[in-house]
Amino acid sequence: QAEIGSNAELEQAFKEDPVKAIKKVQENNPTIPNTLIYQIVVGSLGLSIILVIIGVVILQLIYGTTTEVPTIFTAIASGAIGALAGLLAPSPRNS
Repeated sequence: QAEIGSNAELEQAFKEDPVKAIKKVQENNPTIPNTLIYQIVVGSLGLSIILVIIGVVILQLIYGTTTEVPTIFTAIASGAIGALAGLLAPSPRNS
């Protein structure tokens, strides 16, 4: 609604054909889906990042700073962060 009020061309298009104008606004401003599967995927990726951080902290507390972080923890965390960023970043738009 704010975009229609601030754009004179879009406001005129809304007066002529409201359905078409709303579809145009939705195409220009895609929203993040709010489906159950999307929420499960985002939650799982976030949980895996948190569990890796907790695991690294526990390993450091038990074995001290003399041990290195296992490579598998680094791989899991970086993969989950990349996937989460890909899911939550807005998709590119064609102007």
